[in-house]
Amino acid sequence: MVKKSETANNQDSAGKISAAEATRDLYYSSPASSIKVNLATTIIACFVAVAVGIVIGLNYENMSIYFGGTKTASSNINFNGQLNDLYDELKATYDGSIDDAKAIQEAKRGLVNAAGDTYTYYMTAQEAADFQKDLSGDVGAGIGVEIALRDGYVTVMRTTEGNPARKAGVLAGDIIYKADGEDLSGKTTEEVAKKLRGEAGTKVVLTVIRDNKEIEFELTRETINNVSAYIDYKKDNAVITITRFDQDTGSITRNLAKEALSKGYEKFIIDLRGNGGGYVTAAQDVASLWIDGKLVVDQRSASGAYNEQTKAKSGGAILAGKKTTVLVNGTTASSSEIVAGALQDYGLATILGEQTYGKGSVQALRNLSGGEMLRVTVAKWYTPNGKNINGEGITPDKVVERSYEQINHNEDPQMDAALKQ
Repeated sequence: MVKKSETANNQDSAGKISAAEATRDLYYSSPASSIKVNLATTIIACFVAVAVGIVIGLNYENMSIYFGGTKTASSNINFNGQLNDLYDELKATYDGSIDDAKAIQEAKRGLVNAAGDTYTYYMTAQEAADFQKDLSGDVGAGIGVEIALRDGYVTVMRTTEGNPARKAGVLAGDIIYKADGEDLSGKTTEEVAKKLRGEAGTKVVLTVIRDNKEIEFELTRETINNVSAYIDYKKDNAVITITRFDQDTGSITRNLAKEALSKGYEKFIIDLRGNGGGYVTAAQDVASLWIDGKLVVDQRSASGAYNEQTKAKSGGAILAGKKTTVLVNGTTASSSEIVAGALQDYGLATILGEQTYGKGSVQALRNLSGGEMLRVTVAKWYTPNGKNINGEGITPDKVVERSYEQINHNEDPQMDAALKQ
């Protein structure tokens, strides 16, 4: 048996989400001891649907992505002199060896962390490469779970259909404790995800905490099919689930909508639960299915350098006038919130579910030398009615909660309520 005080060490020591987590636009909930938890109490989780095969979401964030670019400001701070003095003293007195390359890398990370912004961080070349793979959905093989940091615990949010975790009996609400015997207490969601991923066919022994007891599972990793959008038909509704907003999401979603219309469907449910966001342009494309030429999101920066109004495309609002319900929860963030917020402001859809995460900032990606990358917050964004939802989220028109217990029993009161709209 593991005491709660032991599992509490799963909390991020910095008290914040890690840089990699922030990249994933994901969210969180609460410890396993509280089964009936409102999924909207989440804070930024890491949607690792593969298993972690997929780290989705917070990653994408609301990324109005700018590559390269020119430097617009410089500093008179003599970093070289001050850092050299410190490093020389460290090298001269430390009882051990110092890896010069690692020292430089960590100095860069520390410099960026001085901004004190969760979403602004430095990535090594490997971290940048992994980030780009996650953003495109290329997550490789895993066990098929979505994980999030909830109240200091890296927790299973959901297991995915037909994948190893669900077949073995892993449940939503389980706290990730060990992988192959390694204690993962204090690890970030991204670090835990990396431990669970691996080559297809390889095994991992997963230990979780459930009802204050350790439960062990031996799982064989599988390749996860990770499309960004797919469709299902329930009663007289076409249900389009969007898992992230990548470069292909707009065209995929439009084709799915055309398919549903060709079959005579007049009612649509758009499921954005667990969607951590992605490209602003993808959100623009999806919103353009309902909105014709009007403002989707207003981006504003203190300097004015990143001010931009993104409008829906004209002539493509094929779902305008169709009865639409958008499902959201506490892990709906960033670009997902852009779409939900715009449809809500224009009265084009009923937003149903739980309070969304509340990520109302915009990040730019800057390429650095050697494949390294800087992800930096450059602006805030506002809904068409001028609201910034940062730290607050979007309040559904109709609030319907869903507990861990309901998830584990495949009960979905949110979907049930949407089907009755």
